[in-house]
Amino acid sequence: MAARRSRMSGDFKLRRTLRTLHQTMDNELAPVMRDSAERILSTMKDLIPKDTGAAAAALTVFVSKSGLDAQIGIRGKKNKQRFFYLRFVEYGTKGYTGNKRAGGRTRRPTNKADGSHFFGKYPDIPARPAHPWLRPAKDVNREYVVANIKAAIGRTLSKASKGLSNG
Repeated sequence: MAARRSRMSGDFKLRRTLRTLHQTMDNELAPVMRDSAERILSTMKDLIPKDTGAAAAALTVFVSKSGLDAQIGIRGKKNKQRFFYLRFVEYGTKGYTGNKRAGGRTRRPTNKADGSHFFGKYPDIPARPAHPWLRPAKDVNREYVVANIKAAIGRTLSKASKGLSNG
């Protein structure tokens, strides 16, 4: 459940400039991005509903070497498959009434089985309320993260404009 990267107009030139600076000198963006991502991660771990705690333990942070990209949340194919249900926890479900067809017509109440397993008649699945944890974690830390990243970009560009390299 990693968040998508947003791109605003004008963002492309700044990203290219910062990527170029990263190749020629030390920038201050990567450590600030790591700190900001860790702060959001700790808030996520506090807000996520815990039954066994396995989902909270699977939340991780990845920050690129240049510091221009950060991914926070469930990473990796196995973890995404294992914790697929977190989207239902985040957004809730609408429920399902098994004995109704489209138009409100009643379905024939026959048993469902494949010969060896009995699945019962059409079950009623109740709606589940949403328990958001992903978006609130981002929203709570937004001002802190934006201020720190803007300051780091400013320091890096200032250092680059003065011609300082590696230090």
